[in-house]
Amino acid sequence: MPMFIRKFSTAATAAAVVAITLTAAGAGVAHSQPTVAPTTDSEAVQSTVGGCRSTTPQLIRLCTGLHINSSQTPLMLTLNPTGTHIVVLGAGLLPDGSIRPVLESRLQAALLLARTYPTAPIIVTGGVPRSGVTEAAAMRRWLVANGVSPQRITEEGASRSTVENATFTSKLLTARHATGAVVVTSPDHLERALVDFRTAVDGAIPVDGTTAAAD
Repeated sequence: MPMFIRKFSTAATAAAVVAITLTAAGAGVAHSQPTVAPTTDSEAVQSTVGGCRSTTPQLIRLCTGLHINSSQTPLMLTLNPTGTHIVVLGAGLLPDGSIRPVLESRLQAALLLARTYPTAPIIVTGGVPRSGVTEAAAMRRWLVANGVSPQRITEEGASRSTVENATFTSKLLTARHATGAVVVTSPDHLERALVDFRTAVDGAIPVDGTTAAAD
């Protein structure tokens, strides 16, 4: 069964996250502990206030590449699910416009987050069409078919690369006054995606990352 796995830059950072979570719980901040959840890769506090939230590309790359695994749920979604957006990155569709297995694994991870944090808005991003269907449209259709309210989902259907995913989605996040974003993608794609998204938001908001559990 997949579980949440968080990544922290140092043991001190991990301790800080535990302290913040306990403080929030004591203050009455509501957050659920899911029984089933995707694997999450994150720098937690670093993604919020450290080098990962920077305007310097070198610092973003350095911060994103440093982590130690620890068991935690996504900090931003735990503390502020309403302002934090779940951002699902597309992957090429089949010729008939249907979902490939790699994309379905991302959608399964996003669905688990969506069910655990039902007030979190969702952005699906990807614009490469097959048979007249963009990745974003196919992802929205899949999520709605699996019980997610269509009102929660915003399509970004113009991007054709990870850099464009980040660039175009960052504009949506700004327009919607998002307080943070959790990027959902494949394990071997996450680090590059986080660098691109953290660069695109230019330090304005924290960006975290989530992946489907490895097989």
